[in-house]
Amino acid sequence: MLSRDVLPLIHEAAGRVYSVVKQTPLVPIPGQAGAAFAKQEQLQTTGSFKLRGATNKLMSLSKETAAAGVITSSTGNHGLGVATAAKLLGIDAEVFLSAQVTEMKRAKIRERGARVRIVEADPLAAEVAARAAAVESGRTYISPYNDPYVVAGQGTIGVELMRQLPDLDAIFIATGGGGLLSGIGSYLKDAAQNAHIIGCWPENSAVLYECVKAGRIFEAPETTTLSESTAGGVEENSITFDLCREVMHHGVLVTEDEILRAMRWGHAQGWSMEGASGVALAAYFKEAERYAGKKVVVLICGGNPSPAIAALLER
Repeated sequence: MLSRDVLPLIHEAAGRVYSVVKQTPLVPIPGQAGAAFAKQEQLQTTGSFKLRGATNKLMSLSKETAAAGVITSSTGNHGLGVATAAKLLGIDAEVFLSAQVTEMKRAKIRERGARVRIVEADPLAAEVAARAAAVESGRTYISPYNDPYVVAGQGTIGVELMRQLPDLDAIFIATGGGGLLSGIGSYLKDAAQNAHIIGCWPENSAVLYECVKAGRIFEAPETTTLSESTAGGVEENSITFDLCREVMHHGVLVTEDEILRAMRWGHAQGWSMEGASGVALAAYFKEAERYAGKKVVVLICGGNPSPAIAALLER
């Protein structure tokens, strides 16, 4: 799949998701030379951009398909997005979660009306189990990233940015499975052709970065990272692999110390910050000199840290 294939789906998404999703503010980043801005997706009702893709996918289903219900797997934010959108649209939803997902995130998903099933293994195992259950039960599996309608929903951020900052020069995007970067990048490649699309990863978990660099999808090694929501492997044959290769200008890797410092800095501004948001902000701080005088956006993609990580921000 190429960005030109996603573009009409993004326009379609922008015409329908705002009964559930809201346009988020673009605010100046304090104390930065030039024109640097934060796109505050942590202010979505679910605390994350994931609501966009989930809503668009659910709205794309036929009445018959929606009536059968949906299944997804998640490290938290995507599941919360699916649960929230499904409740508002009257669709039955079940979310498979890895045992690694915190009880707080499990509770939030249940509060939105979805059933939760715990898989006693890693996020990839939860995804495999969810897909098998969807096939067995005849329900639709909602991928966190490997779906053109999910990618297009995330791309509505690009539509908003063209209203808010039409002459932007660069955007920093934390990247896990690649749906967010693919969606925004596909739109901006057409609407802001000179803008740099910058993928941002923790050094401890840079799977898609390594795959793009190698030119193939494989299981790259990972270790624990503060950026919980971007951790995990990339599905074989994922549409986001080719999309990211096409639209990404370059990638930036950041250390855990750099992520934590960025999170604490954002926290001091009064922003809700999870690790993935810290990744994008840390990458911008690392590259700020290179983009001095440019109009730059840092995507604050989510504000749902686990309790352990939230405690670190208070120290």
